[in-house]
Amino acid sequence: MTDHARTTDQVAATVVVDAANCVGSVPDGWWSDRAGATRRLRDSLEPEALRGDLELDATPDLVLVVEGKARGVESTATVQVVDAPGIGDDTIVDVVERLAAQGGSIVVVTADRELRSRVAALGARTVGPRIVRPS
Repeated sequence: MTDHARTTDQVAATVVVDAANCVGSVPDGWWSDRAGATRRLRDSLEPEALRGDLELDATPDLVLVVEGKARGVESTATVQVVDAPGIGDDTIVDVVERLAAQGGSIVVVTADRELRSRVAALGARTVGPRIVRPS
């Protein structure tokens, strides 16, 4: 995760993005180049903008979970990319469990109802893909 300078009154925040769900939310030809579409999504994620849009107390760390043909997309200075060895939802739940044990605010970006339920049970807040993929 990125190392943002936090003051003692800031609560750590992490935004976990379900890449497959967010990329698939916009019919822009992603099916012909999943890795490219995932890179474009990664490059569009801005921690400061998400801080404001999600009304977070601190600039969030960003985690992008990828699966399938999008695996291998590289992390950047501001976005940690996690390759799901299998189903992306299971990896997202694993990431949220680990983060929940550390404390702090967790927001998962997905429209998947089952995944939303699974991460909410772990204390994460959920929002839809429009937060990162405006129409």
